[in-house]
Amino acid sequence: MLTAITGTLENGQITLDEQPPIMQKARVVVTILDEVKESEKPKIQFGRMKGTFWMSDDFNDPIDDLKDYM
Repeated sequence: MLTAITGTLENGQITLDEQPPIMQKARVVVTILDEVKESEKPKIQFGRMKGTFWMSDDFNDPIDDLKDYM
């Protein structure tokens, strides 16, 4: 499985912008990009998409068109 996560390298320490999906031992590849300016550091804002989308009440109901394949 390949997963890309952004982060910042500062004083020899890498700080990831989000939690990796694997919390056990894993191989990693680090690619160093351009230097980051203070104003360009990403700001994580959890829940900022709340209220911008909806799901119908029957979203998880079985689809009759596929019952022959189940």
